[in-house]
Amino acid sequence: MAGTEVSSYPPLFREEKGSIHGGVEGEEGVKVGGGSSESDPLPVMDLECMEMEKLGEVCREWGIFRLVNHGIPLSLLSQLEDHAKRLFGLPFESKEAIFTTPVSYFWGTPALTKSGVALSQTPQNVNWVEGFNVPLSQLPLLQTQDPIIASFRLILEEYGRHLSRIARTLFDAMAKNLGHDPKQYESSLDESSGIVRVYRYPLRPNRDHASHMEVHTDSSVLSILNQDEVGGLEVLKDGEWLSASPISNTLVINVGDMMQVISNDDYKSVIHRVKVAKERERLSICYFVFPEENTVIKSSKYRPFSYNDFRSQVQDDIKTLGHKVGLERFKVNDDSD
Repeated sequence: MAGTEVSSYPPLFREEKGSIHGGVEGEEGVKVGGGSSESDPLPVMDLECMEMEKLGEVCREWGIFRLVNHGIPLSLLSQLEDHAKRLFGLPFESKEAIFTTPVSYFWGTPALTKSGVALSQTPQNVNWVEGFNVPLSQLPLLQTQDPIIASFRLILEEYGRHLSRIARTLFDAMAKNLGHDPKQYESSLDESSGIVRVYRYPLRPNRDHASHMEVHTDSSVLSILNQDEVGGLEVLKDGEWLSASPISNTLVINVGDMMQVISNDDYKSVIHRVKVAKERERLSICYFVFPEENTVIKSSKYRPFSYNDFRSQVQDDIKTLGHKVGLERFKVNDDSD
């Protein structure tokens, strides 16, 4: 984004400030933006006309798909993006001061505690990202006299209602495909756990197609992504990294770790990363939804555990190892002597 004020970036991200205004002359390399349904590799699902057999196949073979006819007004998506850009444009120190609770500001890592505090990272593991962490059930606690922040809260509340509807619809369809009674699995997807994270991936003008978020899977049941026109999301499919093109008025749905366990490994938690070309900032908005914290998830492939157990283990691993281990920690050991 030409003309970005470097004072809005975390100090560590200002290292290349001499070339941060405008594009980079003579650039060769990765094409950013654009995208069309013809060039996008992701399978497409229609929320208004759900093909159950195809949904099961996509969750097994891909763990990710593009959703159309999702019912969220395009005007709401545009308003949310515009407000996010204005708030990200505030000075770094202001964002740290203003957003503490219930909405928190973070940078350098997508790994946060339950309260939204970023887990510390070594300089080698810093992700080139900043964001706002928004626990939707706590949004009414965000009291402010600032009209921009107040409007942001109202837009997020409306957006959250749409996301809760979409997540429940998709989860119930997935449960039926797996032969589960959705009513018996209601606690496996707790709408009150829904979190929105609004991400900005700052410019890195001197780094070709730099990594902005490391390779990972989501810990959620489902993740629902709205990305701007810049793109940068890449998914691992059959050993190859594929770029998920930015296509207006569509959402990208990720199967997360919890859904993989619920499906007894029939559905796959998709491995993905973010790599953004150097001439543009990227904005994305992602919704994560989880099981009730103390609901025990049972599977023949894993020892019984709750989401609370899983989150604690992930955070311990990040603190001690510097990275998430994830589901491997809970796998049943099939080795026999």
